[in-house]
Amino acid sequence: MRLLVVEDDLPLAEALTTLLTSSGYAVDCVHDGASGEALAAAEQFDLVILDLNLPQMDGIAVLNEMRARDNAAAVMILTARGAAEDRVRGLDFGADDYMTKPFDVREFEARVRSLLRRQAGLRSAKVSLGEITLDLTSRQFFASDQPLDLPPRERALLELLLTRAGKVVTKEAIVQSLTSLDDMLSDNAIEQYISRLRRRIAPYGLGLRTVRGIGYLLEKAS
Repeated sequence: MRLLVVEDDLPLAEALTTLLTSSGYAVDCVHDGASGEALAAAEQFDLVILDLNLPQMDGIAVLNEMRARDNAAAVMILTARGAAEDRVRGLDFGADDYMTKPFDVREFEARVRSLLRRQAGLRSAKVSLGEITLDLTSRQFFASDQPLDLPPRERALLELLLTRAGKVVTKEAIVQSLTSLDDMLSDNAIEQYISRLRRRIAPYGLGLRTVRGIGYLLEKAS
């Protein structure tokens, strides 16, 4: 999952980026509204975490521009402005959630997970295929009810494929979802991760099919 943080408080921006990256998300971070609006227009994000009091362009203007372009990314407003009229205005302009500073980190993480589940069209906190289950709350994989440990990049790849099981996931979608602008993946690197993951999940009744020229499909092994 790929996230964008638009926050002009540099220590907070760094803390949010570190927190989200350590949870396995690909994170880009900018510090003014104009840069946030431009990046949201140029790249594909699953979730945008957006301050309101931003230099160059305020958060409501960024949100308004996103929705005017039919940008469907989930948006969480994270701001010190907690008045009811600010909340109503943010939600009416198309925000999916509104959280005020200071905030509890555990609640913030839970809201991020909830928004990403909703963005993926998942109602349950767990998703399963074959013998593998992903707990979306802990972001832990289980195989035959036992914890399945994976390297971070393979874990992120399997999460993407499992939440879209039965659908073809393009290479472009993999790059967009798994990497930030500072951490791009080549086609060769993607193929290596796919090959490793295919070997890891085969014992648990799953197959990872290459759809030539398009992408990859996670399905039950035949």
